[in-house]
Amino acid sequence: MLTAAVCGNVFASPGPTQVRRAIELVDNQKGTLIIVKNYTGDVLNFGLAKEQFAAQHPSKADKVRFLVVGDDVAVGKTQGSIVGRRGLAGTVLVYKIAGALAQTGASLDEVYAVAEWVSQNIATIGVGLEHCHVPGTAVGQAHLTSSEIEIGMGIHNEAGVQRVSPVPPLNELIQTLLDLLLSQSDPERGFLPTGGSGKDNVVLLVNNLGGVSELELGGIVREAVIALAGRGVAVQRVVSGTFMTSLNMPGFSLTLLLLPPPSPTTAPPSDVILRLLDAKTSAPGWKWSSGARPSVAPSSSAVLPERATEQRQRIRAQDEQEFVRAVERACNALDKAEPEITKMDTVSGDGDCGLTLQTGAHGVLALLHAGSISGEDVVGALIAVSEVAAEKMGGTSGALYSIFFSALAQALSISGVALYTYTCARPPSRTLVDPLSAFVGAFSENLRRAAEMAEATRDVEARIGRSAYVEGGLLKRERVPDPGAWGVKVLLEAATA
Repeated sequence: MLTAAVCGNVFASPGPTQVRRAIELVDNQKGTLIIVKNYTGDVLNFGLAKEQFAAQHPSKADKVRFLVVGDDVAVGKTQGSIVGRRGLAGTVLVYKIAGALAQTGASLDEVYAVAEWVSQNIATIGVGLEHCHVPGTAVGQAHLTSSEIEIGMGIHNEAGVQRVSPVPPLNELIQTLLDLLLSQSDPERGFLPTGGSGKDNVVLLVNNLGGVSELELGGIVREAVIALAGRGVAVQRVVSGTFMTSLNMPGFSLTLLLLPPPSPTTAPPSDVILRLLDAKTSAPGWKWSSGARPSVAPSSSAVLPERATEQRQRIRAQDEQEFVRAVERACNALDKAEPEITKMDTVSGDGDCGLTLQTGAHGVLALLHAGSISGEDVVGALIAVSEVAAEKMGGTSGALYSIFFSALAQALSISGVALYTYTCARPPSRTLVDPLSAFVGAFSENLRRAAEMAEATRDVEARIGRSAYVEGGLLKRERVPDPGAWGVKVLLEAATA
C-alpha cells in the first residue's frame, strides 16, 4: 500500500509544506510516486510540493513522479471537460496495485506505468440517503427527504447530480448505477472501454461511504454481482468494506476496474493485476478479501417440489368473501401499525417487532392475492399463515404465531394446549401469549379479553421475553404495552371489525 499519507483538515487539502515534508521522509534511491485524487486543492498543493522538492533537490527531480486519479462518472464529459473527473474510491485500487508492485522491487517507471493504466480503467459512482455531518458544525436540516436518494455523491459532502424519489429497490438502484458505469451509448459517459460481447472481466469494489452496516454492504455486493452477471460481465474479484468515506454519510459507491482482454496488448496482463490486488498487506485500512472469483448464487425463486400431504376435509367459511376481507383487514392493520409497534419495541425490546409483524402481513397478503388463501379452505388458510409466520417472520414471534395457527388448524379447542407445549410463558407474562391465551380460553368474548390482556401488559412485570432484559423502572415510567401483544390486539380488532 502507501508508504505515507498526508492529511489536511476535514474536506480540505494539506498545505505544500506538509506534503513536501512527507516526500522528504520517504525519500529513497528508487524514487517516489505521488498519487493524488483529482480535486483542485489537492492537485495544486501536492503539485507545488513536488516542484519545491525538485527545486531544492535538482539531482532527485526525476525521481518523483506525479499521478492524478479521476474515476467519477457522475459528471458527464462535457461538464467535466476542464476540471476532469473527481477522484473517488477507485483511487484505493490504484494505491493497492501500485504499492504491491513497488513491494516486488519494480522500478519507478514500471510502477508509474501500471498505476497510470489502472487509473485509466476505473470508474466509480456514489449514492446516498443523506449528506454527512461535519464535526464541529451545527446539525442542519436534512438535505433529502425520507423518500429520496441522491446519485453522484462525492466524498467531500458535495451534492450529487440526480435525485430519485421514491427510493427504488436495491436491485433497481444497482442497475441504474451500472448504466452510468458501463454505458457505451451515452456520449457523456463511456469512460470504460467495455466490449459488450460478454467477455468483459472486472474487479468490483463496493465502498462504504461511512454510514452503511456490514449486513447492508453484503446485500449490495450480492445484488451488484448478480446484476453484472446478467449483463455478461464477469466479476473476477470483489473488494468490499470501508475504504474511502465521507465521514458518516449513509451511502455507498461502486467501482469497476476493467481488466485487460486476454489478447496481446500493451496493458499489464490481467493475472498480474489480480496477483497484485491479492497480495497480502499489513495496512490496517485494507480489508481482507478472498482472492477468489465470487460465485453467483442461484435465484431463490426456484420452484420447489410440492410436499406430500395427507388428504383432509376442507372447511368452508360461512361467508367466504368476508373471510378474505377479514384476513386482508388484519394484514393491512398490521402494516399500518408498524411505526407504532416499532416505537414501543424500541423502549421494551430490540426495535424489530413492528417490522417482523409487517413482514408477516406482507407474506400473507401475497398468498391472499395469489389465491393461495381463501374462504374455501379455512384450515388450509391457517396452515398457510402458520408457514408464513415460520418462514418470513422468524424469531420468537414467528415461532409462536406459527405454533398457534398450526394448532388452530388442528382444532381451536386445543390450540392453547399446543402453544403451552413449546413455551414457558403463562399469562400474565407481558408477552404475546397473554392475548393469544385469552383468544382461546374465552372464545365467546375473545376480542374484549384479548384487547384487555394486551392493554394490561403496560403494568405487568416482565418475566420473560425481551422486556425481561430492560430496566424495570423504565417500563413502569413509560407504561409501554408489550409490542408483540399489541400486534395481536391490532390483528384481532381488524379481523373482526
